[in-house]
Amino acid sequence: MATLPLHSVTDRGEARFFLIMAATMSALIVGGFSLNIVTGRSSFAAPWQVHLHALIFMGWIGLYLAQNSLIYGGNVALHRRLGWLSLAWLPMMLVGGLFIISHKMTTTGAVPFFDQNQFLISATLHLFGFFGLSTAAIAVRKDTGWHRRLMLCGFAMLTGPGVGRLLPMPLLIPYGWWIGTVLAALLFPIIGLLADRRRYGHAHPAWLVGIATILGLQIVGDLIAYSPLGYQFTEWFIAGTPGAERPMEAHWPPM
Repeated sequence: MATLPLHSVTDRGEARFFLIMAATMSALIVGGFSLNIVTGRSSFAAPWQVHLHALIFMGWIGLYLAQNSLIYGGNVALHRRLGWLSLAWLPMMLVGGLFIISHKMTTTGAVPFFDQNQFLISATLHLFGFFGLSTAAIAVRKDTGWHRRLMLCGFAMLTGPGVGRLLPMPLLIPYGWWIGTVLAALLFPIIGLLADRRRYGHAHPAWLVGIATILGLQIVGDLIAYSPLGYQFTEWFIAGTPGAERPMEAHWPPM
């Protein structure tokens, strides 16, 4: 069995793989939201806070792509300097994400293809999962192997909204959240794990941490969401808002 190397930051083979993965995940996210605009399922007629949320999240996509491009191009010094920007960006991602979850729940009742209780609890936990994995990646940045893998796992947890917009979500009820969000997030760490096994003979443990985080948070989320407390909390959260007017269960939207 081959031994995992020290993962030099200048390893172009690995850098190429992570750049391709970053570009693919980014394309799925941007493509999903762009499709919604082109098909008229969404528009720019939204409150300024929603546009600010979009700018923050698109900014993170741009930062992640830039960081992987810099490593592939061998510009390690600029990569490290630009990396400090993520320390300020991550809290904005957390606040912006929590806002959009609350906004969707209270204005439209969230995406009709998801159970409201599952969306509220799971989306919140996934957001904190992204924050936790990304923060951990920054904390261990001197260990390139852990850093780039945990960062990818965190970024993968953002792909759900984009992938979900590319799928026929009404046909996936009642499994839409698991297929469009959870499996989408798991796909890329699994690809990374398999790539490690092919290249080195076995996988870096960071992939297992990422996969366990995604799966573990979803299992905990479902246990909470479908408990009496989860139903009660969801009803309390949207009480007196337009979001309470839709059924809590996933359903086909009115034609």
